[in-house]
Amino acid sequence: MPTYTAPTKDMQFILHDVLKVSQSDIPGYSELEADFTGAVLEEAGKLASEVLAPLNPVGDQQGCKLENGVVRTPEGFKAAFDQMKEGGWTGLDLPEEFGGQNMPYLMGTAVGEMFSASNQSFTMYQGLTHGAASAILAHGTDDQKAKWLPKMVSCEWTGTMNLTEPHCGTDLGLLRTKAEPQGDGSYKISGQKIFISAGEHDMADNIVHLVLAKIPGGPEGVKGISLFIVPKFLVDDEGNMGARNGVSCGKLEEKMGIHGNATCVMNYDEAEGYLLGTEHKGMRAMFTMMNEARLGVGMQGLAQAAIAYENSLAYAKDRLQGRDVTGVKNPDGPADPLIVHPDIRRNLMDQKSFVEGGRAFLMWGAQLIDKSHRSGDDEAEGLISLLTPVLKGFLTDQGFDMAVQAQQVYGGHGYIEEWGMSQYVRDARITQIYEGANGVQALDLVGRKLAQDGGKHVMGFFELVKGFLKENEGNEELKKGFLDPLKQASKDLQAAGMFFMQNGMKNPNAALAGSYDFMHLFGHTCLGLVWSMMAKASLEALESGTSDPDFHKTKLATGRYYMARRLPATAMHLKRIESGAEPVMDLAAEAF
Repeated sequence: MPTYTAPTKDMQFILHDVLKVSQSDIPGYSELEADFTGAVLEEAGKLASEVLAPLNPVGDQQGCKLENGVVRTPEGFKAAFDQMKEGGWTGLDLPEEFGGQNMPYLMGTAVGEMFSASNQSFTMYQGLTHGAASAILAHGTDDQKAKWLPKMVSCEWTGTMNLTEPHCGTDLGLLRTKAEPQGDGSYKISGQKIFISAGEHDMADNIVHLVLAKIPGGPEGVKGISLFIVPKFLVDDEGNMGARNGVSCGKLEEKMGIHGNATCVMNYDEAEGYLLGTEHKGMRAMFTMMNEARLGVGMQGLAQAAIAYENSLAYAKDRLQGRDVTGVKNPDGPADPLIVHPDIRRNLMDQKSFVEGGRAFLMWGAQLIDKSHRSGDDEAEGLISLLTPVLKGFLTDQGFDMAVQAQQVYGGHGYIEEWGMSQYVRDARITQIYEGANGVQALDLVGRKLAQDGGKHVMGFFELVKGFLKENEGNEELKKGFLDPLKQASKDLQAAGMFFMQNGMKNPNAALAGSYDFMHLFGHTCLGLVWSMMAKASLEALESGTSDPDFHKTKLATGRYYMARRLPATAMHLKRIESGAEPVMDLAAEAF
């Protein structure tokens, strides 16, 4: 059975050597001393490895069961959920006034990676609750916050988001769910939602659904959508649960992966609901939750790659197969371990360089969110808005690919369920689809985010890279292996951006056809930047006489691999983008 060891050392390196969190002026960061963050990460890592990871195959094999309208979660899930609640992990980065611990979002992201890696299906129950709570926190009235948030922060009550309907997914303007005003401030919600993760289960006393619906007489399309709080059980003004509301689970979806999470068809039959935010402004409120979810899904893609890599590395070191072409490496055994073979080493280095770079990218993104929310920094807000589709799309595409490569290390055993690699591949696959399929992320990036605020934020990214290159141009060790490749990748990204500016209006198909490649070009450039940041930190540690030189030498070797082997992919993506839309549109017209 696969195992999980939390990457606490790597996270500590990113927090303190790369991001230098305790030296930051972001409110709350001064408390993030190494001893404190280390203690939090160690405890979270124990919970992940000792409690959640052993339940991961259980959830995959048993799945959830719908019995008389109630969903039964896999054996052991409820006890683990109780342990998660008792430890206060569900409200780690939520406000103290509602029972949270008010730690920075960055710490919630680091802990979230551990929980998602060890058991993605389980972690989704609290993750969705966090998103729903954030939406109420941002858009709810004082009374709504006081009524719903304390028990959602503690996960005594869990939450969901209800967008998709059988006939519409991304195009939410087509949704049919209705919200009839009742004259007393409440609404009767009627309709059907599908693909609702954690929509029904037996681990919480109540489930607070956030539901998109249209109030009759409102504007057509997305301009007429509102968002409503619709609880499974009605709650009185004193916070006491009452009668069952008109909401039920009609079916559990049979899925490729994430079997331990209940993916439900939810039926609303004149269920009592309460407007969250402003009439016909539901998309604005929903996107508070959606953007958080997109970052969380990017984390899931990275997390599945991380645990798949951990286990494939252990297997490659242990499994004896063939002999090294340069000479016997294991003379006392019948064969050499897999890791001596060039293709296995390439495979593992692809995984390692992505996982470690992707982790730094994700944690940097989380720091930008803290800088935006806690410091009111508009530049940070603009930059993370730009990077959100890249974090979601790139990390999940690459995360799935790396899970497949990890499976490949096992050969035939990778295809056999008992080794666990199949589950990582299957669980990672959904991350490319939900919370906006990755093609939609690419369209969002090219169609909206590049031009946002007159292109201010993408230009800010280029200035960030330019500033890093300028600041470190005298560092010869950093220059050859890191700065030069980063500079070229930035040029490729700028050339692609210029292509869209010059051709987007006169030939929109050209822009749309190249959007996916642009998202990946952007993602590789971001990893090039964070790998350069990590390399700088490791070089500084080695120069200062660190007590752990092997860690930093390994980090530098991994980074050099990414910069030399993986970052040149930007040139390939640029070439595809500049080829224009004709191969896609014109030849496809002939082919189809």
